Parts: sequence; C-alpha cells; structure tokens
Amino acid sequence: MHRFLLTPRWWGINVFVALAIPFCLFMGTWQLGRFEGRVGSHKEAQAERPADRAAEPLDSLLPVDTKTSGRLASTAGEYGQQLLVPERDLGGKPGFYVLTLLRTDSGKTVPVVRGWLPGTADPAKAPAPPTGRVEVTGALQSSENSGTKGVHAQGGLPPGQLGVIGAATLVNLVHEPLYDAWLTVQTPVDGMTPVPAKAPSNTGLDLKAFQNLGYTGEWFVFVVFVLFMWFRLYRREVETLRDAEAGLLPAEAPAPAPADASGKPEQTPEPEPATARSAE
Repeated sequence: MHRFLLTPRWWGINVFVALAIPFCLFMGTWQLGRFEGRVGSHKEAQAERPADRAAEPLDSLLPVDTKTSGRLASTAGEYGQQLLVPERDLGGKPGFYVLTLLRTDSGKTVPVVRGWLPGTADPAKAPAPPTGRVEVTGALQSSENSGTKGVHAQGGLPPGQLGVIGAATLVNLVHEPLYDAWLTVQTPVDGMTPVPAKAPSNTGLDLKAFQNLGYTGEWFVFVVFVLFMWFRLYRREVETLRDAEAGLLPAEAPAPAPADASGKPEQTPEPEPATARSAE
C-alpha cells in the first residue's frame, strides 16, 4: 500500500519537505530573535536615563552606541560660535535649539545644545554663552543625519543656522577636530528649556520590530502549510490506490485508430473465414 513512497516522485516530495521544514523553523527563530533583541534594546534605552548615573568624562563614553547614548558626559573648555537649529518642536510647540560650539581642553570641538526657545529662530532671542573656561555636563547624543526624524535637511538656511547636528555638517564651519557626537544640557540655562535626550536609533518598538514579529509568524505558518500539503498529497495517493484495488476507477478507453493521408481512420481488414482459406 505504501510502496509509492519509494517512487522517484515521492522521493522528491519527501526531500523537499525534509529540507523546507528545518529552513522555515530556522528563519522563524532568527526573526523572533531579532524581535526579542529590539525589545531588549528598547527596555535598556528606557532604563538608561541621564539622571540614573553620575556624569562621566566625554572621551570615556565614545563612540556613541546604544549603551552610552543618553548618558551624562562632562567636559570643559571655552564656548565659541553660536548657531540656531530651526524647526525643532518640543512638547508639541514649534521652536528652535540654541547650539554653541565648545572647544574642549583636548583641542577638539563638541556641539552643545544649551536649550530650546519657542517661535522662529532669531539670534536676538538666544542668550549669549558664558565667557571664559566653563565645565559642561550634558546628555550624550549621536550625530544626526539627513534621515533623522525632525531635522531640516533641505538646505537653504540663512547664515548662523544649522539643519542637522553632526560632524559632517559642521566640518566646513569648524577648523578644529570635531567630536562625532553632541551634548544637550539637562538643566535650565538662561531661561531656556532643556532639550531631553533622544533614545538611541534602532532601539524602539517601531515598525521594523513588528515586521520581525510578523515574519516570525509567516515562517511558522509555512511549516504548517508544508505539512498540510504533504498530508493532502499522501491521503489522495492512498485513496487512489484503494479505489483501484476495489475496481472503482474507470477502465481506460482504447486508443483511437491512426488516420490515413486523407484524415480518415484506417480500416483494419477483417480476417478471412477459415472455410475460404481451406478452399484455396
């Protein structure tokens, strides 16, 4: 009854199923691991608040990663050029950042967002930075790029304004080496509102995280589908064999006679009667 499983056709089906199921399970487990990793990163990012730890030297927290982003960093130096970062909303209100370049004692420059002010970017609204050597403590942030949410990447800003906070956009304004990071002061300064630290990129429960979860479900559904199709083919084969043994299958029709050149079926000559042959 089950010898059909050893036929070449069923060997191909069985090999396909034996390879497809482990592959689907592996891919589903991998996608589930990616989702769990994003959940873990999200929890870690939510737990890492600037107030949770004491400030550490800036150089000890670089380069910025998911563990150091948002941590309090301290450095010292002298403030220099001040820039405004327009079109930055805070608490649902439009406004702008006040960014001042700090030339640290190491000789490298780090952008420092000293605070946020409502309204359109206006140099007259921004308070001047302190003079002389200062010590600065702020939440460490990774450099922005044109794809960062909320940045003004179209260009065309007037002099003294900056659309993207990052070393790549400041390299033409600063002649000293730049840190590939920036700080946001977390205490009120000169009447400005502190800019809260942003969570590290790719650590939130965003659309990509739920895509991983959806792919996980799809791969496990594929496993069920492969098993279902194998069982369906197996059951149909068994039923066909049982019907054949019971004589329930229709008999095969005789093959049609070949046609001659005119398209008419050839006539098979009838055999002569035995009496006629014997008379000859």
